[in-house]
Amino acid sequence: MKILVLGSGLMGPAAAYNCLQDPDVGEVAIADMDQTQLDACQAKLRLQPGSGRLRAVRHDLRDVAATVTLMRGFDAILGALPHAASIMAIRAAAKAGVPILDLSRLADEEVEMLRAELDAYGARVILGCGLEPGLTEIMTRYLAEQLDRVDEVHIKCGGIPEVPRPPLGYKIVFGGKRLPLQERDAWIVRDGRLEPVPRYSGVELVHFAGVGDCEAWHEGFMPWLLELPQLRSLRLGTQKTVRWPGYAARVTVLKELGLLSEKPLAIGGTEIAPKDFIDTLLYPKVRLEEGERDITVFRVEASGEKDGRPRRYAVEMIDRYDDATGLTSMARTTAFTGAIVTRMLARGEINATGAIPPEQVITGPLLARLVRELAAAGVRFDLSVTRVDVLDIPS
Repeated sequence: MKILVLGSGLMGPAAAYNCLQDPDVGEVAIADMDQTQLDACQAKLRLQPGSGRLRAVRHDLRDVAATVTLMRGFDAILGALPHAASIMAIRAAAKAGVPILDLSRLADEEVEMLRAELDAYGARVILGCGLEPGLTEIMTRYLAEQLDRVDEVHIKCGGIPEVPRPPLGYKIVFGGKRLPLQERDAWIVRDGRLEPVPRYSGVELVHFAGVGDCEAWHEGFMPWLLELPQLRSLRLGTQKTVRWPGYAARVTVLKELGLLSEKPLAIGGTEIAPKDFIDTLLYPKVRLEEGERDITVFRVEASGEKDGRPRRYAVEMIDRYDDATGLTSMARTTAFTGAIVTRMLARGEINATGAIPPEQVITGPLLARLVRELAAAGVRFDLSVTRVDVLDIPS
């Protein structure tokens, strides 16, 4: 089995590492146009098991013909790329006839734009198969399938530094140098329909054992979850991001000042988007420095009815930076998930075509394997079941 990893930034090396631990993988190539990043990736993985099967390739995705040729030498591809590059990679993979998984999720309109092209090639593309989106939706489906009727789903997930420091109590562990901040509204679900709510609202304290008290706020329910038959009549659904307390209040100030806007402003004869300015200003203060460690926290809860009685199921995961490999927890939980499912694609275990959300195919035996392989890598989930007399469902 030969796997191609596109992108050697924060996620690519972790994906390559996970693939190299699989004895069925004969070669892993990691490609990037940035030689400095490639060199850093090779240095990071040089002393890890299986590194002799790793090959670094300097490559520019804008050369479509060369990209298609490169891809045809592999059984499956994992994209750990910036957004614009993801679209180029997906199109090239479709032409090459090689299945591809992307850690990020394209906007609905972008998926629709690609649909005819992917269908014409019979392409197999899994979108948003990392931590969130990815594991959050996969586990949501799993819990929903345990119930005869699902009334509520609540998803909470986030990456935080072990030690919060000013100005935000946050460190970037995904997405390059751009902070994961947006000004547009988030979605919740009420009575089976999506309803907008202000992003960073709905703040609640949430406790994780061994971590402490955090806060969670509205980031946005993933609309495609409502395509699952079990969730079409969902009465209440929320998806919240977890940070250390105080983050939402600070970011809300930036939002209200217009500093998260992507619309360029003319300043001194130069046009600049406020969000670009904020990213540039804050990145030196929020990048993960040498010696700093991160934690990933994850909780999915589903409530409803089972065998005529109210019941609540929950899945929880807490993961930490791995000193042995130097891989962040966010990279482990995101890229390991993508790498495991990419190998399922390579083995031909996923045959659905088109742009596929992972929760539509990672069920049953494939979900069992995903959980088993993550556990072998130290990423473990705990399931709890609560039988209750009455469910408290907000009106």
